[in-house]
Amino acid sequence: MKMDRRSFLKGIGGVLALPMLESLAVAGQSSPTRFLVVGNPLGMHPEHFFPTEFGKQFAMPETLRSLEWLRDRMTILSHTDHGMVSGHGREISFLNGILPQNSQAYPEKNISIDQLIARRSGSSVRFPSIHAALERGIRMSWNSNGVELKPYTDPQKLFDKLFLNLSAAERKTRRELIERNGSILDAVGDQLSSLKRNGSATDRVRLDQYETSVRELEGSFADRRNWIDKDKPTYDISEHFADYEVTVENRYNAIFDMIGYAFQTDLTRVATVAFPNELSYTDVDGVTRGYHACTHNGKKAEVIAELVAIESFQIAQLSRCLQKLDAIQEPNSDGSMLDHTVVLFGSGMGYGGTHSNRNLPILVAGGGFKHKGHVDTRGSNGQNMPLCNLYVTLQQRFGIEKDSFNTSTGAFDLRHG
Repeated sequence: MKMDRRSFLKGIGGVLALPMLESLAVAGQSSPTRFLVVGNPLGMHPEHFFPTEFGKQFAMPETLRSLEWLRDRMTILSHTDHGMVSGHGREISFLNGILPQNSQAYPEKNISIDQLIARRSGSSVRFPSIHAALERGIRMSWNSNGVELKPYTDPQKLFDKLFLNLSAAERKTRRELIERNGSILDAVGDQLSSLKRNGSATDRVRLDQYETSVRELEGSFADRRNWIDKDKPTYDISEHFADYEVTVENRYNAIFDMIGYAFQTDLTRVATVAFPNELSYTDVDGVTRGYHACTHNGKKAEVIAELVAIESFQIAQLSRCLQKLDAIQEPNSDGSMLDHTVVLFGSGMGYGGTHSNRNLPILVAGGGFKHKGHVDTRGSNGQNMPLCNLYVTLQQRFGIEKDSFNTSTGAFDLRHG
């Protein structure tokens, strides 16, 4: 094609970010590697998260059943932790291995692994990292100054941040376009049609997928004009949805979908999604109690069942997101977007029922790694592996050639290629 990516984006006036396409790609340019972290502050019920067998031939535990389709491309790590005394307040160390008050003893202070990677790739994208949740409180991401990076908790504002960063004059123009056409996509229909006509067969498929995804997201908002006009400190989430019941599932669907679009359009390469401890899950089948309350279950079967339902829901949300990433073929690559996305799920607490900070529930997927199934990471001395050993491996996957990260004692063997 005669039009490069920058010219096309300028031509449509910044209304939408464009997915990465073969026709607009730089010759020989490889697909970028991305990093997605999904976490919670209360750990996972161990008997339902960890398989009973090690290696690749394991029975999928109840909590992870929605990831059965991904079993050959994921690694579950048993017996990792940060070597801390158990108790609330330590879970904030999930992505860095240390507590803020101890940060001066480490070269990188208490920067979290997502921010270390974002610092590496941030100059290549519009947003070095994106953080989302439905409530604040998990305290998962930290910069090198020890400042917590708070997540977007309003899907509307996250959408505006990612896709409609407009000046006052631009907002007026876009409002007129949307009111006249009824859709952002309709407002740029001629340009997208031209791009599809002149693009490769693969590009046409990717653009069709992209248009479908954006239209689905448009359909989940009650008033498309809100995309431009609504920007208030308080905003009722129910106004965002037209045809869907306002549930924790639908709201997280919107969050995960927008993260996927941000990866697809290369707006960012690092994202975190959190499931906070006081979030209500009572619209999930079988759940009548609060999340935190379910962790203090007294080993009562009926309460444990509700906890497992909540944790299974979290994994199912992750699975849905990863299936969408896996359906997107990368330009100039034999793999999918998931093959180029390192996915980390876990928590800084092992199990909320005992406030244990040992044996953290950790899962890694995608990223082009040679995955191992279920791994017992304990050393020959029977000691748990520092979780920061995994983070050494992850930072190296992103080209950060360092052999240590905070409390690490080495690197976890998880080769890629």
